[in-house]
Amino acid sequence: MKQSVLTKPIRCLIVDDEPLAINLIEKHISQIPQLELVASYHNALEAFDFLKVTTVDLIFLDIQMPVLTGIDFVKSLPSKPAIIFTTAYRDYAAESYELDVIDYLIKPITFIRFFKAVNRFLTQFDKSENNVNVSTNTTEWGDHIYVNSNKKHIKVEFDQILYIESLKDYLRIHTLEKNIITKDKISDFEKKLPPQFLRTHRSFIVNTSKITAYTAQDVEIGATEIPIGRSHKETVLAQLK
Repeated sequence: MKQSVLTKPIRCLIVDDEPLAINLIEKHISQIPQLELVASYHNALEAFDFLKVTTVDLIFLDIQMPVLTGIDFVKSLPSKPAIIFTTAYRDYAAESYELDVIDYLIKPITFIRFFKAVNRFLTQFDKSENNVNVSTNTTEWGDHIYVNSNKKHIKVEFDQILYIESLKDYLRIHTLEKNIITKDKISDFEKKLPPQFLRTHRSFIVNTSKITAYTAQDVEIGATEIPIGRSHKETVLAQLK
């Protein structure tokens, strides 16, 4: 994964009504030198008041909380920091993507999965620090990507992609309508994709919204079986459970 060269710490806030969840996220944060925890709150209303007087870069935010849910909290913020949702429920994934969050983590959150989400944010933050047109408050994905194929820039809608397959220095993008070959490395292409895309193997990335079944060894998209690599198994199964 990309190593950040940030010159100032990333100011983080945790909002979660479960003390054990807060403790785990605090432990994960402590293992990443670039992150600085500035506060933790057990409800969104207290966090909302805190943000009136304090600026943070990144919020680790639970969704199911009393009085004000995480989703309603994000919608109420006049100036939105980057958000990583931390929740025990998969049901809100689609709605969360519409809020341009960095990632959507399913509890219990492993450090590997946590680090991947933070690294996704750090990549964007580094670009912003270098005056590239990427904001820390919004994601860079939109709803499509342009890929170079056969001397053309082809528009590919994210919701049309089934999975991506690495062919050494090339990628085969399997979509609902056709396959597209483009020259790119899978590790570089992965950084251009929104959170619903999951690396299952050194040679495969899948669109989790297209998965129809899975085992400890593979995921299925229709009749196609895509392997889960040993080094990716913990992250994949944690996110799919």
